[in-house]
Amino acid sequence: MIGPARSVHGGISAMVNNYYAAGLDEKVSLCYIGTMAEGGRLRKLLCAVGAWVLFLLRLPGCQIVHVNMASDASYYRKSVFIETAQLFRRKIVLHQHGGDFENFYGALSARGKRRLRRILDMADVMLVLTPSWKRFFGEITEPDKILVFPNTVSVLPRRVKSYEKRELLFLGRLCREKGIRELLCAVEVLREEFPGLCLYLGGIWEDASLKREAEQLGETVRWLGWITGEEKKKYLSACGIFVMPSWFEGQPVALMEAMEASCAVVASDTGGIPHILERGKNGILIRPKDPASLTEGLRCVLSDAALCRRLGENARKTVEESYSLEKSIGRLTDIYEEVLRGTGTV
Repeated sequence: MIGPARSVHGGISAMVNNYYAAGLDEKVSLCYIGTMAEGGRLRKLLCAVGAWVLFLLRLPGCQIVHVNMASDASYYRKSVFIETAQLFRRKIVLHQHGGDFENFYGALSARGKRRLRRILDMADVMLVLTPSWKRFFGEITEPDKILVFPNTVSVLPRRVKSYEKRELLFLGRLCREKGIRELLCAVEVLREEFPGLCLYLGGIWEDASLKREAEQLGETVRWLGWITGEEKKKYLSACGIFVMPSWFEGQPVALMEAMEASCAVVASDTGGIPHILERGKNGILIRPKDPASLTEGLRCVLSDAALCRRLGENARKTVEESYSLEKSIGRLTDIYEEVLRGTGTV
């Protein structure tokens, strides 16, 4: 399996770490190779080259290559590994995660689009996160080999949850594309209406100007850094509301973790999110890039603890029924077996 290094701050790494936590490496003989590390261009280049060398060394002992791919640089890196795997006649499971792939594809030249189609055609099976992505990629490569395989999370025992406190939580990259500026604008408006309002930001700053804007809001905004493990569980349990105002998304693991923790979710109506959230039933959907829509969505949950509880409990039920990591691991190993038999997909 290849993808970003497991230490990278991002959704694909989170999903891979979830696979390990659920014991995928005990069910199959798994060698994971990180093809991208955080840092400057030289560090990333050295990581990619080192990963390719290790890939060449390990490939003779592997039957399947599972490629976790997004758009932009991720696509260009992974295409080299896919071509190498085909040269060695290995089975390829291509797992597409990128939330902005449609825009990426649209910006390619005619030659670039032909090459992308050729790369996708090399896969024996292609896994996508949502039905809409299956339709999109089905126009580019063979639709019969495309399976909808959503992200999933571990379902933990239920925790005691309070929805009376006015505490919001965001987890992810702290940048423009995640809607952080809109979120800060909304919080600045709402703190006058809801005294004691606090926004916790769990992530790494990628934009210095946004960090300065957050600091101007004083104690209303508290930066946690990138949190994992027990610390992340603590904040997911303590905060009654989770907010994700992204401009685009695939199927964010952080959002699903918040749903599993029975948070009332306010998130953008974009990418794979509306496939998980049903407006007014298990979450609040808002328009991306729209501070007014975000402000109104947050106002709804901040002013109604009973609504928060209902949304949170329904969100938890959604994850239990449809997005359990333990169930998806079994399906993934079934897919591997079908690929090896060459009898099609499951």
